[in-house]
Amino acid sequence: MARRPNDPQRRERILQATLDTIAQHGIQAVTHRKIASCADVPLGSMTYYFSGIDALLEEAFSGFTDDMLVQYKAFFAEVNSPQQACDAITQLIFSAQVTTTRNMELMYQLYAFIGCKPALKNVMQNWMQGSQQVLEQWFDSATARALDAFIEGMTLHFVTDRAPLGKEEIREMVGRIARL
Repeated sequence: MARRPNDPQRRERILQATLDTIAQHGIQAVTHRKIASCADVPLGSMTYYFSGIDALLEEAFSGFTDDMLVQYKAFFAEVNSPQQACDAITQLIFSAQVTTTRNMELMYQLYAFIGCKPALKNVMQNWMQGSQQVLEQWFDSATARALDAFIEGMTLHFVTDRAPLGKEEIREMVGRIARL
């Protein structure tokens, strides 16, 4: 690996390489050696920037969920009413902007490991809280939680179902949950 003097992007490359490795091979395949190789950094950089693999995973997934929340909020940028929020939720689920193969693989990995890595549970809880707060601009707390759970589940169904629901069917379900 080539040494790069004054490499201000090294830490960020390590984080991105971590997410790339998780998306490609699964979280169980993440090792310091594999990440260092993928990021093209010396192995010692791993412990220089991160106290251990759990700290690396927590920060990488925190960055991922922060980015996902930015994308999520963008769907609601022009929303001014509960009906428009329902339309935005439908578009979020139906579009492929957020439900990319990479994003979905990272989400699955995050879900799968929150039980055995407590820091990842906190990352997930923060992400859920952020998305629910967006929805609470138009819906009460209980409805926002229900809609958030529907979005999480339906994105999974939308990308894996043999016969995904159409946009109109998804919008109808969103309206039922929102009581609109």
